[in-house]
Amino acid sequence: MKEYSPEWLCREVLERARDAVILADREGLIRFWNAGAERIFGYSGEEALGRSLDLIIPERLRERHWEGYRKVMATGVTRYGDEVLAVPALRRDGGRISIEFTILLLQNDGGDLVGTAAIIRDVTARWEKEKELKRRLAELEAKLSPPG
Repeated sequence: MKEYSPEWLCREVLERARDAVILADREGLIRFWNAGAERIFGYSGEEALGRSLDLIIPERLRERHWEGYRKVMATGVTRYGDEVLAVPALRRDGGRISIEFTILLLQNDGGDLVGTAAIIRDVTARWEKEKELKRRLAELEAKLSPPG
């Protein structure tokens, strides 16, 4: 088997992953956008790089997002480091999708916080199926409940 450098392997995994991998700097500007992000959100890397994360955050959630983001950048602490977060997001075409993601804080060699990385999965199809199942279950329970 051919030997590959760790740098090459990391680059291949990051660039070609089906999940989105997005890195943002301290100001929330996108600094890395892989093929998975292109597939999920519909923006090419050229369109996304250097732009604000507002690109994918629904307008009604932006204030809360940026409040939390600024706090994390100021303190270097996130309560979401070990959790999978589930939120709505926006696609380039204006469509809304459901995503799940994990986040990690990025530090330079000196330990200074330089930004965040997120690994994101589109779970819209699963979310819609679960919503339909819940609706059907509620409908069946209503039919089985005794009157009165």
